[in-house]
Amino acid sequence: MTKYIALLRAVNVGGTGKLPMAELKTMCEHAGFGNVRTFIASGNVVFESRQTAKQVAAALESRLAAYASKPVGVLVRTGAEMAAVLAANPFANEPPNRVAAIFLDTAPASDALDHATGRKGERIVLGTREIYVHYGDGMADTRLKIPVAKTGTARNMNTVAKLAAMAAD
Repeated sequence: MTKYIALLRAVNVGGTGKLPMAELKTMCEHAGFGNVRTFIASGNVVFESRQTAKQVAAALESRLAAYASKPVGVLVRTGAEMAAVLAANPFANEPPNRVAAIFLDTAPASDALDHATGRKGERIVLGTREIYVHYGDGMADTRLKIPVAKTGTARNMNTVAKLAAMAAD
């Protein structure tokens, strides 16, 4: 079985009328995924499956759409891919809470960063299927917009490290 990490995009996972992590775990179990574990209330779930990453994403997106009555994007990485994202972090010497990987479905075009706007000291580097961003003074006041990242979802390096470790267990 392959260990996967699913990252939900643009979904509120807390509060009334939202998607609680317990419900996300149940959806994964009903999809036939094994050893399902969630991490913090931000749409992260680690599990095992014999299906391909595309099949896993499609199964989870279908269940989430039925639950939310709207499409919910899901980005999937294997445990090995998540570990590789962590290892490739070009800002490994910076505080991990100020560095994010923006996960994408496909590799970003080589000119993807040419279209970024609102830069105010952020450093940006392309990855394999992600974009790394170092938010020097933090994310709270950023105006950074990266058009290709619109369909992605970001996780800080603390979260990436924890998800990679969970998948390695």
